[in-house]
Amino acid sequence: MTVHFQPAASPEACPALVLNADFRPLSYYPLSLWSWQDAIKAVFLDRVNIVSQYERSVRSPTFEMRLPSVVSLKTYIKPSRFPAFTRFNVFLRDRFSCQYCGARDDLTFDHVIPRSKGGTTTWENVVAACSTCNLRKADRLPAEARMLPFRAPWQPTVGDLHHNGRLFPPNYLHESWLDYLYWDSPLEP
Repeated sequence: MTVHFQPAASPEACPALVLNADFRPLSYYPLSLWSWQDAIKAVFLDRVNIVSQYERSVRSPTFEMRLPSVVSLKTYIKPSRFPAFTRFNVFLRDRFSCQYCGARDDLTFDHVIPRSKGGTTTWENVVAACSTCNLRKADRLPAEARMLPFRAPWQPTVGDLHHNGRLFPPNYLHESWLDYLYWDSPLEP
């Protein structure tokens, strides 16, 4: 099946926002988006409902379909309570800022209790740190380096990361998505 776009639309310009069966995004950061191909495939496999559509269509010799801009899963997926420990999720938990000086550039992660002193790579011992602070602290304990993190490291819930993700909306938000996202809600920094 050959699919053609109507005038000057590119596939990347038409992602679909993916909502759980309760009409909440599967994730806020990164925002749960599918390519137009994945959204159409899910429609044909009867896994999603189309909630909203773009003005643009795709067509083949036998059918024409407006591209979905918002889809909802037909089966509810229970979100996991705790997110995976990844570098990105540590940065998101710490709101993309160094926990020693507040800088937002050149982030690394720092073991509060250095591995050389028995520290482990866990939520409770790792914080986001800029390269300068990480090098300055080196393999010393916070008290030795006179560098205490602004907030003690902790294991976030998925809800915590979603909350923080709302503070960093993506560069592109289609107007049909706004009813399902809460970027304008008052959130504490």
